[in-house]
Amino acid sequence: MQPRSQAARSQQKARQTPHAQQERRHRVLAKGHPAMVDSIAGAITVKNLDLYYIVAPDAQIPVKGEHGFGLYFHDCRFLGGYEMTLGGLPPIVLASTAQRGYAALFELANPDLHCDGGQLIPKDELGIRWERILDAEQTCVREVLTIQNFGHEPHGFPLALHFGAGFEDIFNVRGLVPKNLGRCERPTWRDGSLHFVYHGADHVRRTATIGFLPAPDAMHRTAAEFRFDLAPGEKRTIAITIELRELSEEPEAEQMSQHPAFALEAFAGTVQADTEKWLEQHTKFDSDSLLLNSIMDRSLRDLAVLRSDLGNREYFAAGVPWYVALFGRDSLIVALEMLAFQPEIAAQTLRLLAGYQGRRTDRWREEQPGKILHELRVGELARAGNVPHARFYCTVDATPLFLLLLGRYAAWTGDVGLFRELREPVEKALGWIAKAGDGHGEGYVKYRTISESGLVNQGWKDSADAIVRTDGSIARPPIALVEVQGYVFAAKHAIADLYERIGERNSAIQLRGEAEKLRTRFNRDFWCEDLDTFALALEARGRPVAVVSSNPGHALWTGIADRGKGRRTVRRLMQDDMFNGWGVRTLASAERRYNPVGYHLGTVWPHDNALLAAGCRRYGEDGAALRIFTAIVEAAMHFRHHRLPEAMAGFQRNDFQVPVHYPVACHPQAWAAGAVPFLVTTCLGLEPDAFANKLRIVRPRLPDFVSRIELRGLRVGEASADLEFMRRADGAEVNIQKTSGQLSVEVGG
Repeated sequence: MQPRSQAARSQQKARQTPHAQQERRHRVLAKGHPAMVDSIAGAITVKNLDLYYIVAPDAQIPVKGEHGFGLYFHDCRFLGGYEMTLGGLPPIVLASTAQRGYAALFELANPDLHCDGGQLIPKDELGIRWERILDAEQTCVREVLTIQNFGHEPHGFPLALHFGAGFEDIFNVRGLVPKNLGRCERPTWRDGSLHFVYHGADHVRRTATIGFLPAPDAMHRTAAEFRFDLAPGEKRTIAITIELRELSEEPEAEQMSQHPAFALEAFAGTVQADTEKWLEQHTKFDSDSLLLNSIMDRSLRDLAVLRSDLGNREYFAAGVPWYVALFGRDSLIVALEMLAFQPEIAAQTLRLLAGYQGRRTDRWREEQPGKILHELRVGELARAGNVPHARFYCTVDATPLFLLLLGRYAAWTGDVGLFRELREPVEKALGWIAKAGDGHGEGYVKYRTISESGLVNQGWKDSADAIVRTDGSIARPPIALVEVQGYVFAAKHAIADLYERIGERNSAIQLRGEAEKLRTRFNRDFWCEDLDTFALALEARGRPVAVVSSNPGHALWTGIADRGKGRRTVRRLMQDDMFNGWGVRTLASAERRYNPVGYHLGTVWPHDNALLAAGCRRYGEDGAALRIFTAIVEAAMHFRHHRLPEAMAGFQRNDFQVPVHYPVACHPQAWAAGAVPFLVTTCLGLEPDAFANKLRIVRPRLPDFVSRIELRGLRVGEASADLEFMRRADGAEVNIQKTSGQLSVEVGG
């Protein structure tokens, strides 16, 4: 189904009051947070491809109130309320987990209940086991409730399930757009199933059908009630299926199917087998640290959960719940982080983004020829044209990152065929970089918002208040971010190497020359001598945004900094106002706009730190890299299942001794999940050259909390290696246990 026409969009806008249009524009344009809802820090998250569930630790989705919990599919919250009551009271949560990623398990118990004329059912005598599994193939949730009487007396009581379905678009849920555009039908009961129907402004009818086995004893407007009479030790089960559908409004559209009975265990085994098969393709990791092993396992399983597909091509969705979509920057960075463990998804991501590369100039979408996509949404508001996110290009860094990933992928795989295949998108991307915001010939890639619904800031720190001056005011566009110039520098060198591989030496020489000229200008214009680091950005008229931020760490990763300036930058970023004990903050606590819970104004992001650690290693500051590695691992120890969130609050470690949750952080989140695998790659010094059938191991280092790391099946080109790293006082000893294929492994200091 295609988005509505331009005329239909104009009619829709005309129906909105000027105030509503202004409010919508303000919310989308100036978002300071990923969402304007209550905290979801303790949420239980399950996902299977594009279907995902966010619930409170007691398995509930509040029927009322503004929150982010719900059952989502294709950028729509189909189910926004789902509560259980026993005799009118909520159950007590004992334990909850989503360890497997696609399934959740909850153990609940009863509070003191007075049922059947006042008879007391003492607290904890009723056990309730609630299993939920997502079936992406059938777009449904399969659940089993098992209720058991652990008491010595028979117990009779009612159990009710209450539902609410608002079919809110993800932008509605996040509080960025005020209300839905479509129309909900009244909920109805038919054949023992509860039906919710929504007619969207995008001419799509969305439905949620909830079936029960056995049928409820009583059916209310949006609630199912069951009557239980359990003998001592007796147990009973209820099977629940929640089926979601998106249907054309055309009369001949496919009808909703009935809910079949199912075997939960058999289905769970099928999904588990798929996950294990995907994990089996990875480089195998083991160490003598149980904590590091657990974090690595969690990271890889989270990435298995975050897999999504589009046009039969797989990519990593950015994060649950707000960013379950293709994001240029995020999907590219996590593919970069994972090259040593699973390079295949990088090729699929590159092909997918090449297919959506900008072809024309469209101010509404900020599309320009050669530009790589920022975000692709498939929900009602995007399809109806109310927001530009059906294909949104409001990013300045995805294009150079696209080129950089292609070069790094080739270094790991020796595959020049992908470069040949994507030759046209590569040259269009280079053409966009040559023109991007550089109206005065300085040679910097800059941004300035041109869409009425665009992002004020277009780097990875894309909240409206992220790029600030020393006095706290907002920097003026056009803005040239420090890290983006580094991405361009590294991208040009990477693509130059590929041109040389196919015999086009003149193109290689030209790109390398452009990169080196950029390096010279960069070190002159971005360096702030009094700060001992590079500026966050250059704003209008080339004025430095001279605050201390984490962004220069990305520039160090790319190698654009002069060696002396790079080392001074590392030392500055590791001072106490930046390094809070769990990692490096996004903005120094000494800066005027520092806020420990500001989305990009003082929080600590795992992926940001992983790239910074790589920058430390590049400039010989191994101690700083290991300090960051240790801090991130110790932070992960305090999160459920050792899962690193999108971001942590920036409070000093000594204040609370545990990392403080960022209230609406995504978890799982892709580039956070890729952070520790990338830190392992970085600190072990893995530098592939698949074209030469060679793996260089440069200055391998292990942090103090681990003495042995083993990698099995590490692939370089068509070959692979099994390696063991043992920590020593002066570095690490490398034991080459096995190689297959033509591969030489060189270890250097």
